[in-house]
Amino acid sequence: MKSDLRSDPLRVASVADMPPAAADARPSKPPLAAGLSWFGRVLLLIAVPLAILLLASGLAILIVRVGGDLRLGIDPFTNAAARPRLPLSEVTGRGVMMDALRQVLMAALVIGLAAWAGGAAWRQRLGLARPLEPRLPMRRLWLLLPLWPMIHIAWVTTTAAALHMNFGSGVRLSPFLNPTMLGLWFAFVVVLAPVAEELLLRGETFARASAFLGPAGTIVATALLFCLAHVSLDPGAKSALARPLTLLPLALTLGWLRWRTGRLWPCILLHGWSNFCLLAYQLGPSLLR
Repeated sequence: MKSDLRSDPLRVASVADMPPAAADARPSKPPLAAGLSWFGRVLLLIAVPLAILLLASGLAILIVRVGGDLRLGIDPFTNAAARPRLPLSEVTGRGVMMDALRQVLMAALVIGLAAWAGGAAWRQRLGLARPLEPRLPMRRLWLLLPLWPMIHIAWVTTTAAALHMNFGSGVRLSPFLNPTMLGLWFAFVVVLAPVAEELLLRGETFARASAFLGPAGTIVATALLFCLAHVSLDPGAKSALARPLTLLPLALTLGWLRWRTGRLWPCILLHGWSNFCLLAYQLGPSLLR
């Protein structure tokens, strides 16, 4: 007896299951993981987002450094010893521009990879098109949004206290950020990072994981990759673990939303809303003084 597509929202429909329009939009490229073992697929699942992140970061650093040097009349190929000391406002601004540009490049790389792997069905692959199977009505997302700030902030502050880290309110912005860079930084936190990270993890990586993992495995795998991507480079053990632990509930919830709705935009919306609320909690007291 033919199984019902609704019994498993992550089941990949065959061409025979698809309506004519969907069948015409089937992927034109063979899966990159075809013929790999389960372990090989797991390694590829980790390697692809890592490669995209590293490539986007490297390109962003190169573009911002070369562009900034040319703007200031500095030879970009000057060795470090002969380079003039940059003002702190320039250093801070370059850091913000690198962060913002990295997200833009990451989103472009993900869309390009999805278009290569999924052909005309790349929007379906990334969750940017209406799912083929019935899913949870997206209007229920509005019930989660009012409650999420309390849940997320409670988890973040509790985890930070347990690790003796300061993630509470009263955080101050750098005094070297000019208004333009401040606006760009805010856009990076609330818009650019949620869009790029969701395209990478709940879009392309979710599609790859769901090809060989069940719903629970796909949600957990993408959540762990999301947390690992936010590991701090600080050598202190507590500092290195703090941010991934604070993000774990958000990562699992975003994966659940992607699975239940079949769409990516609810994940982007909740991710941006979560960042905004945490930002308001941390910066609010210092801005009101």
